[in-house]
Amino acid sequence: MAVISGDGVFSHTCLGASDLAASVSFYDAALAPLGVKNMGPFGESVVLYGKDKPALLILTPGNGEAPSSNGVTVGFAAATTADVDAFHAAGLAAGGTDEGAPGARGHLPGAYAAYLRDPAGNKICSYTFTDGN
Repeated sequence: MAVISGDGVFSHTCLGASDLAASVSFYDAALAPLGVKNMGPFGESVVLYGKDKPALLILTPGNGEAPSSNGVTVGFAAATTADVDAFHAAGLAAGGTDEGAPGARGHLPGAYAAYLRDPAGNKICSYTFTDGN
């Protein structure tokens, strides 16, 4: 199986927050080990995250309703298994909840991942791929 990299097909991803400050604290901590940084606010209800350009927006929903993401998972690439471990530990320490401890995943050769729920209940994960041995 080939792992595809490059520009991809998405321009950005938005995740709703019921408490923007709590979500920002969570994402600042969980994404730092992956090299994803808080790029600052965009207006009063949006915070931008990315490496070189904004790619993830954490926001309070514009329609005033509660955020809802049942069935949605956003995955973040990690360079190493240690980065996945650090993502998970930092996310838990910053108010996230465990949705799958760091470890090998049997569905793809060499897959290593960890899953979290952010303070608003959004499901995120971080993946890396080892040599499969």
